[in-house]
Amino acid sequence: MLFSLRELVQWLGFATFELFLHLLALLVFSMLVALRADMFTPMLSWWLVFVPLFAADGLSTYFTAIVSIRLYQENEKRLAMLRLLWVLTVLSLKLVCEVLLCKKLAEQEQARDLWFGLIISPLFILLCISCQKCMSAELQKWEMKSQKNDEQ
Repeated sequence: MLFSLRELVQWLGFATFELFLHLLALLVFSMLVALRADMFTPMLSWWLVFVPLFAADGLSTYFTAIVSIRLYQENEKRLAMLRLLWVLTVLSLKLVCEVLLCKKLAEQEQARDLWFGLIISPLFILLCISCQKCMSAELQKWEMKSQKNDEQ
């Protein structure tokens, strides 16, 4: 099952531009991982491989701050704070996972205490929060439908 763009924007809370930005960063990251894995560029460290993902997170945070400020100025204070809180939560959990994974790959000998379950745990937390968000949204839709049926 594939999601439409509208569903992805609604579910993730990102704008279309931000989704494009993260997909572009993922494409560049994938190419750098392939180059690093095949040892074509021995000078390429894991921290440099992860730079596109870090840059996408930073640009997305900047874009979210601008959108939230504009919403706040238009007296959409509740929406501005909810969007800011949601996107910063998603980006911070994603960033923690990226930094831990990069540390594990870059310093394999010194980072033996970092096991992959610990590295992926921020994504698991994000998955739980996202599922809760989707269920509450569906519940609100169902309640609105039942209220309309009761009025008729």
